[in-house]
Amino acid sequence: MIVDSNQIKAPIGVFDSGFGGLTVLSEIKSLLPEYSYIYLGDNMRAPYGNRSFDTVYEFTLNAVKWLFSQGCHLVILACNTASAKALRSIQRRDLPQIDSSRRVLGVIRPTVESIASITNTNHVGILGTSGTIKSKSYEIEISKLSPEIKVSTEACPMWVPLVENNEYDKPGADYFVKQHVDNLLSKDNNIDTIILGCTHYPLLVNKINKFIPDNIKIMSQGNFVAESLKDYLFRHPEMEFKIEKKSDIRFYTTDSSDDFNMFASLLFNEEIIAQQVTLQ
Repeated sequence: MIVDSNQIKAPIGVFDSGFGGLTVLSEIKSLLPEYSYIYLGDNMRAPYGNRSFDTVYEFTLNAVKWLFSQGCHLVILACNTASAKALRSIQRRDLPQIDSSRRVLGVIRPTVESIASITNTNHVGILGTSGTIKSKSYEIEISKLSPEIKVSTEACPMWVPLVENNEYDKPGADYFVKQHVDNLLSKDNNIDTIILGCTHYPLLVNKINKFIPDNIKIMSQGNFVAESLKDYLFRHPEMEFKIEKKSDIRFYTTDSSDDFNMFASLLFNEEIIAQQVTLQ
């Protein structure tokens, strides 16, 4: 008997270039604890921020196909660079050929949909990787939904390496954080909201808060992505039906699992044991 794969329940796939997507997954799991999840971190090839569009697209498509091979019907790109450089191509070009019933969602749109209700001055700053900033994805999406908002951006190429190398809470990180926060604020004195346009950056939020005025709000993406996912599943019961509900998470990394296990265990406050995989 041939079994239709669309009738087999499977976890939600969550992908990031490294550790950053764990901050999104933790928020999703907190809001939607009943579902099962698979997390894939491409730590071996991180960071993605300075890579070309074609390379990010290739790497991201590799990851999406791998998560599909694990049965996932729905994949979240918990990576701003992948969302900026690869999401649209995968949605429009690849999904119709792979399986038109599967879905891949990103993190930029849910963040942008929330910004208008948070800023009071309509002056917003974006801190992101070089790839995300060069793509102008935030400016494009904000101009569509909230054209009255003025956007200033700052690329922070050293921030992801600080997180990936476990230096994000060390004194040496202060220089790199202050440098880019100062650069951003110098571009617009009226900024009252800063979007952390990389899922690694919430781990630097204590450092960032040291160098911004008290009146400026910081937007981390995890809770907005989680709320958006909850709404998506409510609006698409046909997809919600396909999600496995065992309240568990399986973790995978393309690099040595030792550093990943230590980092994920600290973030989730429980012992995490990831499996190492190879992406084709």
